[in-house]
Amino acid sequence: MLNLTATVGRPATTALLRVALACGLAAALPVTVSAHDPSKPWAVSGKLLGEPDPKHPAEAGRSDKAKDVSGIACATETGFPRICLVADDEAQGAQVAILRDGSLVAGRFIRLIDATQKGEPLELDAEGVAYADGAFYVVGSHGRPRREHGQGAEGDARAEATRHLFRIRLDPKAVDPETGQLRAEPEITGTAALAQIIADIPALAPFHDRALEEGGVTVEGVAVRGGRLHVGLRGPVLADGSAAIVSVPLAGLFDGKPGTGTLATVALGPDSHGQKRGVRDLVAVPDGFLILAGPMLDPEDGAVAAGDYTVFAWDGTGAPRKRRDLAGYPRKEKPEALLPLDENADGQRVLVFFDGPNQGAPRAVVLPR
Repeated sequence: MLNLTATVGRPATTALLRVALACGLAAALPVTVSAHDPSKPWAVSGKLLGEPDPKHPAEAGRSDKAKDVSGIACATETGFPRICLVADDEAQGAQVAILRDGSLVAGRFIRLIDATQKGEPLELDAEGVAYADGAFYVVGSHGRPRREHGQGAEGDARAEATRHLFRIRLDPKAVDPETGQLRAEPEITGTAALAQIIADIPALAPFHDRALEEGGVTVEGVAVRGGRLHVGLRGPVLADGSAAIVSVPLAGLFDGKPGTGTLATVALGPDSHGQKRGVRDLVAVPDGFLILAGPMLDPEDGAVAAGDYTVFAWDGTGAPRKRRDLAGYPRKEKPEALLPLDENADGQRVLVFFDGPNQGAPRAVVLPR
């Protein structure tokens, strides 16, 4: 893990906003659903960062613009603006962002790993972000790279780089609500314990350290609820067609005393081609979880048809309930991350981020009740 010094941001311009963010008063704001045109992506100001410059990986500003946004969580559940953390699966960390209704401001990048192989920066392959009790959590895919990159020493190094879980504490008072820059160093704690926790579950053990195309373990969502950390697996999908969700007590996880993992299975059904689906994102909500379901293996042509991706509600024990099939999207634009926004009598508005387009092209979608 890399110890970082935060960049100093400019002073806040609105003292009241700082107090609201610091005290969590945003949660008391009225719940409203915006009139923002849902067919248009929300504006992103600044640069969400993706793959690092291979010659200058430590210089975040040289990174490519994000094209593989894979996770987001915010420190408050209602109201705007919100302090959030965004992940791109090509990057070596995660990025602070300020969410407003209809727009996102890209802020400070927080580097979490500095792993290299033959001088080439390796990706964390961050696939999920969660927030609970004053801390963000960022999880790597814990998977083995696909195809030629998964072989030999290179494959071992790439796999090891993804097998991390990080806890990041940010003081809300140290976050500039206009720019997302930081005035204090974030507290970062990492653990590599999750890989073995998953591997120790008998039903998942045969899939440990195998590539996704072989049904190998691949984490694509993380949520914290009830004192437990939950990870949703894109793969494997088990023999009965069920997707896997593993949970483990938070207590001890970052202190070298991890508990035992528990496996839950959820039936998410097939996509439009009849292919089995896994978890593509997992989000804690007051009455349980939202699950973004999508194909375990993407079709070769990259097509995304209506109903290939579906949002389910899950109470943590019973069968998931379909909330909405998502629409078809342009080729190789895959729904990848969910963020609950607000609710009214018509339903719950969520923001969907995509793998493929620049900066995630976030779009708002309403889930019927």
